[in-house]
Amino acid sequence: MSTQTPPFHARARLLHWLMAPLVVAMLFIGIGMLSTTSSAYALLLAIHKPLGAAILVLVLLRIYTRLRHRPPPLPADLPPLQRRAATLSHWLLYALMLLMPLSGWAMLSAAGYPVTLSAGIHLPPILPRDAALFAVLRGAHHWLALLLFATFLLHLAAALFHGLIRRDGVLASMGPWPLRGRR
Repeated sequence: MSTQTPPFHARARLLHWLMAPLVVAMLFIGIGMLSTTSSAYALLLAIHKPLGAAILVLVLLRIYTRLRHRPPPLPADLPPLQRRAATLSHWLLYALMLLMPLSGWAMLSAAGYPVTLSAGIHLPPILPRDAALFAVLRGAHHWLALLLFATFLLHLAAALFHGLIRRDGVLASMGPWPLRGRR
C-alpha cells in the first residue's frame, strides 16, 4: 500500500474542515427542529437559516476549488469499483450540500417566509408563494437531509478505512495536520 498520496489543495482542505462541522451541526439542528414544539424551535430555526446560507456559499467555493484544483489521485492499488464509488460519492456529497440549502430556501419562499440571515438581512424569495409546492419541497428537503446524513456516514467510514485499515495516505491527504512523518 502506497503512502505517497499527495495532499489536496490547501483551499480544499480548509473548506473541507470548515464545512464538516457546519454540515453536521445543520443535520442535528434539523433533527432538533423536527423533534420539538418548544420555544427551542425558534432558536434552532434562527440558527438554521443563516447557517444554511453560509453552507451554500461555502459549497459553491468548494465546487469552484474542486474544478480548479483536481484532487490527488487515489492509490494505484485501489480496486476500480472503489475508485468509481469514491468519485461518485464525492460528487453526491457536493450535490447534496448544494441542494439542501437551495431546497430549504425554495421551501421557505414557497411558504412565504423570509430567509433572514442576521441584523434584518433577508434573502429574496426564489419561488412564488405556493402551498402545494411548499409541501413537495418540505418532503424533498427531509429526504435529501436523510440521504446527506447517510452519505456523510459512508464518507466518514471510507475515510476511517483509508486511515486506519489501508493506511494509504488518503485520509492524511485531506488532513489539516502536517503531512510529514507519515508511515
